[in-house]
Amino acid sequence: MNILHIDCSPRQESHSRQLSAAIVEKLLEVAPGASITRRDLGAEPLQQTEALYAAALASPATLAAPPMGSLDLSEALIREVEAADVIVIGTPMHNLTIPSVLKAWIDQILRVGRTMKSTPAGKVGMLRDRPVFIGVASGGFFTGERANQPDFLTPYLSLGLNSIGLRAQQFLPLEGTAFLDRSQAPLARDKALAALDLTVMKEFRAAPGRPAVLSSRDRPCRDATLLSRASPGAF
Repeated sequence: MNILHIDCSPRQESHSRQLSAAIVEKLLEVAPGASITRRDLGAEPLQQTEALYAAALASPATLAAPPMGSLDLSEALIREVEAADVIVIGTPMHNLTIPSVLKAWIDQILRVGRTMKSTPAGKVGMLRDRPVFIGVASGGFFTGERANQPDFLTPYLSLGLNSIGLRAQQFLPLEGTAFLDRSQAPLARDKALAALDLTVMKEFRAAPGRPAVLSSRDRPCRDATLLSRASPGAF
């Protein structure tokens, strides 16, 4: 099994990083032989959409004959997703929604004709479904009786992932982090982890037609952050 582990916080000791790491640990208890592909968007952010990529996506004609190198980064990121059997995302809530580094990643993997197709009924995903576990850390509260702010993160990220075929999503919120001291953080994290449902893993491991997992020898790069820097023409 291959786990794609994505973090988005610029803080190395952030609550979202610790939550996503704890999710990965739980997955390794179920599949101790799993490999991990790491993409740290907080430490190595992707560049925002640039002219060549925008030009490639401008029309069906430009997508059919894109400028040289314009889709290299997008293709590398999509292949990471395709190689993963499970995806773990750790993200803070920034100003009610996802941080810009996660939006930059989404803008590269949501690509018409590659990961989704447009139909009269809306976007239809083209990728194989697989579990996606999203650990969300928020300084305030956006659920329950103490909710004091709206949540644009969950519906946006859920719809974006669903648009490419990733429907088996679990959101694990860790709220009120601005009011937690260091001693309270582990208990709050354990409370968030209590909602983790790993029974879905058995369902997907038994799914017929499931592609073989890339081994570390076959995978282009174990440290996924290097792909964005090494791909010629990527931005």
